[in-house]
Amino acid sequence: MSELWNDLLACLDLQPQTTGRTDTDKNATTLVFEGPNLHLTYHRLFGGQILGQFVRAAELTCPNKSIKSLHSLFAREGSADETVRYEVTRQHEGRSFATLTIVARQSKGVIATSLISMHAPEDGPDRQSENSIAPLLGEEFRTDVDLIPWEIRTAVDLNSTDIGTPDFEMWMRTPQVGKNLAPALATYATDLTLIGTALRPVDGLSQLGNGTTFTSAVTSHNLWFHRPFTTDSWLLLRQHSPVTAHGRCFGRGDVFSEDGNLVASYAQEALLRLP
Repeated sequence: MSELWNDLLACLDLQPQTTGRTDTDKNATTLVFEGPNLHLTYHRLFGGQILGQFVRAAELTCPNKSIKSLHSLFAREGSADETVRYEVTRQHEGRSFATLTIVARQSKGVIATSLISMHAPEDGPDRQSENSIAPLLGEEFRTDVDLIPWEIRTAVDLNSTDIGTPDFEMWMRTPQVGKNLAPALATYATDLTLIGTALRPVDGLSQLGNGTTFTSAVTSHNLWFHRPFTTDSWLLLRQHSPVTAHGRCFGRGDVFSEDGNLVASYAQEALLRLP
């Protein structure tokens, strides 16, 4: 686990490459970043890595603002053997907001794109209607989730082929890490279990069957950040999949701090071809 954790931190340490201007808008500057890939046992890139690197590229481009929302599309499978080039175009930046587009590219072409909105900190009304969460699960509920190199607690086993409702809750806490990495790490975590959540009502299938008993791949992923948070304090990811149809599944979730504050929300659509 510590090896994967260090590997992930290295992936989020993006390095600037070049700067330039777009051809279509003389006011839109483009920055380029690159970072290493996770060293995994299969050849393709994990989408959560790309999402986390999207977040870090945006934060490095607008260091005086926080990420407000991310809307990403996955165009094709990425290769784990080749570095990803992140081309960040600053479409607009004012005192309060900034809008960025990011293209993730390898030699085969574009593998993913993202539209990101940034926001400078400011005061305003603070309320929420959803604040009822169950207490933190005990140590006996600690479990391992593939590709997550930190502590996880959950009462539901997404590897089980038993039928269940399309709901899932997962407590997570990373090792101590800088607060500046919290959005990227949380984004990484939201990509892992929504397809498994959608499969829970399907008899005889679990998230372990991708490529053998079914075919799945994320096509779009969206996040909204509401409040500052840290990942080395407990967070609850609560998610639900309301529909699976026409070879696709859809899921959404919320991220809560341990004291019940809603800090982020997310949604994902994925290809899901069943036998």
